[in-house]
Amino acid sequence: MADNGSVVLAGCGNMGFAMLQGWLASEALKTEDAFVVEPNEGLRDRAAGLGMTAVADATELPDDLVPAMIVLAVKPQVMDAVLPAYAGLAERGAAIVSVAAGIRIDRFEKAFGDKTAVIRVMPNTPAAVGAGMMVLCANAATSAGQLDFARTLMSASGETAVIEDEALMDAVTAVSGSGPAYLFHMIEALTDAAKKAGLPDDLAATLASQTIYGAAVYWKKSGVEPGTLREQVTSPNGTTAAALAVLMEYDRLTQLMTEAVEAARKRSVELAG
Repeated sequence: MADNGSVVLAGCGNMGFAMLQGWLASEALKTEDAFVVEPNEGLRDRAAGLGMTAVADATELPDDLVPAMIVLAVKPQVMDAVLPAYAGLAERGAAIVSVAAGIRIDRFEKAFGDKTAVIRVMPNTPAAVGAGMMVLCANAATSAGQLDFARTLMSASGETAVIEDEALMDAVTAVSGSGPAYLFHMIEALTDAAKKAGLPDDLAATLASQTIYGAAVYWKKSGVEPGTLREQVTSPNGTTAAALAVLMEYDRLTQLMTEAVEAARKRSVELAG
């Protein structure tokens, strides 16, 4: 039987370390209940500096350890090589939580058996600063308590949502997984437009980035629908109306975003095989 609350984190790179910091800061996990497996010495030392046990290989974990969860935060291309080291812990009741993009639940069921609880998580890069979007999907062997615990851990890195149909993960990947890059490009595009309007480079970058950040925070805190906020800042025949006439003509921005999301969704399906 797995111990309540103990977690093994396999992989402590940028995403893994950010999650670890969030778990400790939110008190979702105590240092004595966190165990890190990280072969890179520098990354391992960084994790150990937070106060938990950090080892280079899973064989170095305490013999009597039966964690509630094993969180796999390794690159997708090395996942198959990593999984066998955790078969014993899975057999003793540890749930498997994967934050690796594109790897479906059945791949873990083949490695550990379909009686093993498996939770797939699609995070995004803002999770590194506690502002991520973490979408979870669990297999039939996962209990409500295991899913709740996984969601508690992931909520330390941002907002969470649960879906039952794993096929929707491709759309999730296209919207929130890849989505930050769309906004980064929006910042690039708005910065470039600001420069062409005559603003100095530094000021153009500041105006573009802070405007997008501020608008997102304002919308989030207001609780008002984005369409309503758009209308509130759009005076008839004013400057904003002139700009929106360009962006919204023939729903061109909506169409462009729809095409972008669909392209990402299709590629996610292809990559998953």
